[in-house]
Amino acid sequence: MPVFRWGNAWGALQEFEQEMDRLLQSMSFSVRGARSGRAFPAVNLYELDDQYLITAEIPGVSPESLDLRIASGVLTLRGQLDSDPTIPEEQYRRRERLHGPWERSLALPERVDEEGLSAELKEGVLRIHLPKAKQSKPRQIPVVSS
Repeated sequence: MPVFRWGNAWGALQEFEQEMDRLLQSMSFSVRGARSGRAFPAVNLYELDDQYLITAEIPGVSPESLDLRIASGVLTLRGQLDSDPTIPEEQYRRRERLHGPWERSLALPERVDEEGLSAELKEGVLRIHLPKAKQSKPRQIPVVSS
């Protein structure tokens, strides 16, 4: 009989969600179309030599409508993607592009210098730079013969 621990319940749900994404993608479904209740951008996280880099595609979002916050090791991205104001709602026949408010929270790696975070938005791609904390960089220890 499997053991279910409440302390790790969210991890199991996240794994299930990732497996469902892989299944839907393998069946050529659009993940956003199949789970239309999800209104936030997908992100990529890269580990570079001296920093982590998060990228998110958010076309049509202005820097003024973005709100990036960090608290207790969690980075929260909030934004607003407005519809075309010249087209009335009743004229839409199909709507697949995201619109309205969105929010995404990401747990940061433990080795991030939170004071040095910076972000830039260029051509619809948000880039968030997370410098690694100094103590996380490996240090060479010289070996001498005695």
